[in-house]
Amino acid sequence: MTAPLFGVLAFIAQTGNAAFGAAALFAMALGLGVPLLVVGTGAGALLPRAGGWMEGVKRVFGMLLLAVALWMVSPVIPAWLSMLLTPLLLLVCAAALRVLEPLPSSGSPGGSQNGSSGGGAVYVWRLVGKALGGLAALAAAIVLIGAAAGSRDPLQPLDVFVKAGPSAQAANPGPTFGRVKSVAQLDLAIKSGHQNAMLDFYADWCVSCKEMEKFTFSDPRVQARLAQMNLLQADVTANDADDRALLKRFNLFGPPATILFDASGRELLRVVGYQPPDTFLRSLDQAAAAH
Repeated sequence: MTAPLFGVLAFIAQTGNAAFGAAALFAMALGLGVPLLVVGTGAGALLPRAGGWMEGVKRVFGMLLLAVALWMVSPVIPAWLSMLLTPLLLLVCAAALRVLEPLPSSGSPGGSQNGSSGGGAVYVWRLVGKALGGLAALAAAIVLIGAAAGSRDPLQPLDVFVKAGPSAQAANPGPTFGRVKSVAQLDLAIKSGHQNAMLDFYADWCVSCKEMEKFTFSDPRVQARLAQMNLLQADVTANDADDRALLKRFNLFGPPATILFDASGRELLRVVGYQPPDTFLRSLDQAAAAH
């Protein structure tokens, strides 16, 4: 619950809407507590008896925990390392799904296994598990091929081949930002630009920052609007004294945040968190109206 809780607290701090914030926190508490109360009060009737099925549950949750661990460390590790750990995780999942183990010789979809009436169901689940394990192993091979070809996106490992194709268009590099490190540099950059400015707070460990770069700032419509502005970026990855001073200047806990200024340095609008291209274009319209 840490990430959603931080998001709600950041929203309350930015908007000052205590009533809405209290309602959001109460809804989060209900969402977390009610399922536990339901399971706790009706555990005897809702949950099946202990048995072999628990082994499958342990395997599934083990795979999920490994996937969550990789997802949590991916923002702070190099892209090439993520490309190697992803197929490793997929191969572990394939092994957990018993892709290398033979199916029970005495089981069949309509028969029994070891005298159990549920042998047919066990056989079907093992068959489904082997099929999913095979897909995981295939996905691992695809990611490894993409990594060897230079791809750095585990979710699109073969995209490097598409971009390298003869009919493919050149990749859109996105807008170019001027870097600012201190409050003094920011004030000088805004006033020397003689046009509206946009300051983007970025950090290497910030997932939403990378989403803004990949999906929003790379959109041609957004780029056409940003071409008319003085684009500045504060990289607060190091979180040193200058970075903290910049964040404190705008009462921010951290990235992602995008702040729009007029030519005199007056703040027009700020965007906290990720916004898809259409929503960000509406934010730019609001800033133009405020100007």
